[in-house]
Amino acid sequence: MKKSAPFLLVLIILSSCSIQKQIAKQAKEIILANPDFAPANVGISLYDPATRKYLYDFQGSKFFVPASNTKLFTCYAAMKNLGDSLVGLRYSEVGTGDRRQVSIEPTADPTFLLPEFRNQPVFDFLKREKNIYYYEDQQRKQFSPYGRGWPWDDYSADYAPERNEFPIHGNYVTFTAVKDTLRVAPSFFGKKEFLASDATRKSLSELFRGTNFRVTRIEDENKFLVRGDASKFTTTAIPFKTVLKDNQSRPLAVKILEDTLGIEFGREHYSDGRYHLPKIIHSQPTDSMLKIMMHRSDNFFAEQTLLMVSNEKLGFMSDRKLIDTLLKTDFAGLPQKPQWVDGSGLSRYNLISPQDFVWVLTQMKNEFKWERIKEILPTGGEGTLSSYYKNYAGRIYAKTGSLSNHLALSGYITTKKGRQLVFSVLVNAHNTAAANIRKAVEKFLVGVMDKY
Repeated sequence: MKKSAPFLLVLIILSSCSIQKQIAKQAKEIILANPDFAPANVGISLYDPATRKYLYDFQGSKFFVPASNTKLFTCYAAMKNLGDSLVGLRYSEVGTGDRRQVSIEPTADPTFLLPEFRNQPVFDFLKREKNIYYYEDQQRKQFSPYGRGWPWDDYSADYAPERNEFPIHGNYVTFTAVKDTLRVAPSFFGKKEFLASDATRKSLSELFRGTNFRVTRIEDENKFLVRGDASKFTTTAIPFKTVLKDNQSRPLAVKILEDTLGIEFGREHYSDGRYHLPKIIHSQPTDSMLKIMMHRSDNFFAEQTLLMVSNEKLGFMSDRKLIDTLLKTDFAGLPQKPQWVDGSGLSRYNLISPQDFVWVLTQMKNEFKWERIKEILPTGGEGTLSSYYKNYAGRIYAKTGSLSNHLALSGYITTKKGRQLVFSVLVNAHNTAAANIRKAVEKFLVGVMDKY
């Protein structure tokens, strides 16, 4: 006997209600009733794009400090606005032969002279030129080296390089001890003026025995102090200051590049903030940079990405004005208007709801090919998920987030019945080991994947 359409509709509704109740029970048992979560604020949203309904939504409209889940906002903005390839340099050229002159304009591209990117079209172009002029327009630079709400004492940490319009070598200095000899890259910082006097000698071990080898930087200077036993040391990376009070005559990035190329640049000044140099050199495929940004949660890439989007969308670099513009345009459909202040999530001023992340992830899937998203986001056993979801590779693609006492995970899961769901779990103000929180969230999400 053929079942009527109303009867089938009733069955679907009852089945959906049953699933919602079961997931709510799982969430309560695994997370909400878990003593590790007792002092914390928790938000969980689990959404089915096929039915356009939430299967579970606990405090999904409330705001949380999302940590590096903020990079999902940055990634979506980049996918919509940066095209297939990054704009690595803008330039103009006049004359030929010995009279040829090239003017260059920076674009905030973070991949310049980084070892992860062996192909360097911008550098190859600059190596061929003898008369280079650096085009400066202070009206185009409307941001500070650090984001609002960044911890001040992270200045020497490798995860918090400064932001600038012309990144070079990742805006950090790498120190390597090889057979008691200190190697510095870029070599520009191997000069005496940048190192503590003892560190300029060849033999480090005879000078610094007894303690672990370490390098620190004086807060407001590019002065690096080397201490310790070189035999216990391999490599460390320290961000350098991109702007110094006594270094206003020429951008530091230009000085480093001049030292690398062995030539001196000329300078051109513009102040109206409206004129872009007409020619473009593309540096890297956009997704190759976004994949690294999301797999290792690279703060530097995220911050520079926001500046690149600003430069392309607004014609100047301003994280504040770009975010304001994005919230009125590309992100206008967000369920709640977030407080979004940086590209990386280093700031604790960011306040975003689980429902907002579900919206962004849903938009991402609707607008871009799934194969592209899978390439950018880590799956189980990869990147920042390397210790979790190891048996679920290909069934979860997600972005982690962590600040002290704050954890987040948002992304996509595929159930055993082939249903693809979008989720966001935000946990603020916990006071237990981060691993305890992550394992409980993993147990909850694996349960959803295995049962539905």
